[in-house]
Formats: sequence, C-alpha cells, structure tokens
Amino acid sequence: MSVCHCLECKRRTGSAFSAQARFLAENVMVTGEFSTFARTADSERSLTYRFCPSCGSTVAYQIDILPDFVAIPFGAFGDDQLPAPSYSNYERRKHPWVSISGDGVEHLD
Repeated sequence: MSVCHCLECKRRTGSAFSAQARFLAENVMVTGEFSTFARTADSERSLTYRFCPSCGSTVAYQIDILPDFVAIPFGAFGDDQLPAPSYSNYERRKHPWVSISGDGVEHLD
C-alpha cells in the first residue's frame, strides 16, 4: 500500500495524491475491456496504465522497474477497510495540508 504525491499522479487522479496497492503480477487478472496509456514519471521511469474506456477510471498499472508487480488504485476495491499505506512517495510535492499517518509509514522525498 502506498500513496504518491508526484504531479503526474495528481493529474491522473484529479486529487491531491494517488493511493494504490501492489500485488505480484502473477496473482492479478484484469478482465473485461480496457484501454492502455503509457507515460514517463517524475522519476523518468515508464508506467503503463490500464483504464476503463467507458468512465476513464484507472483499473491497474505497472512500472517498468517493477515488472513483476501490478498496482491497483484503492478506489478500484470499493472497500473502506484497506490497511494504511506503508510508503508516502514524492513528499517534496505533497500539499502542506496533507498528512499521511500510520504506524510504520516510510516518508520518501
């Protein structure tokens, strides 16, 4: 579980940050119709998103440096009982009014 405060994640979600869970790709199966979009992150890494062609919601995405993992946005679960994030990334771009808290959260610049 992680959150990201980079500009591209803010743009993609239309929010102050993104929140996602990562799973081993071998344990994830995305079914149904989806479209893809690739972009370069602030870190200069490549990401490929799968999104719903009807509503535009991100269903899953992968980062080139973590090809064995798939990230799924928290909102795709429809569950308000998800565990707190373990990582808060790109905090140098975090809005000053945002606070990511919880036991053991690693705050990364």
